[in-house]
Amino acid sequence: MEAEDDRLQTALLVDAQMRKLSAQAIPAYVINRGAYAAGLIVLKINALEEGCMVLVQQRDIAGDLGWMSVFGDNTVDEFEADSYINRALERDPDIWVIEVEDRQRRNPFEGKVF
Repeated sequence: MEAEDDRLQTALLVDAQMRKLSAQAIPAYVINRGAYAAGLIVLKINALEEGCMVLVQQRDIAGDLGWMSVFGDNTVDEFEADSYINRALERDPDIWVIEVEDRQRRNPFEGKVF
C-alpha cells in the first residue's frame, strides 16, 4: 500500500500566495496556470531596472521544497528571463509561471534557494 501524499496542491499554494502578495500590495501575476495538483513553479522576480531573477521550484533529497536560481546570483534582462521561461513551457506546459515585481528581489514562497 502506498503512503498518501500530504503535500499541498500547487493551485492552492499559488492561490494562497497570490492573496498574501495582494494584501501586501506587491504586484504579482500568474503568467501560466500549470497542473492543478502537482505542477512545479517557475518564479520570475522582476526588480524592474535592476533586472530579473528566475527561480525554479525543486525538492531536495528529503522531499523539502526549495528553489534553484537559474542564473545563479546574477540578474538578467527581462528578455533573457522570458526566453528561459518560454523554453521551459515548451518542454513542460504543466508548470506554473508566477511573476513578482519586487525591487528587493525577495522570494515570496517558502523554501531555501539552492
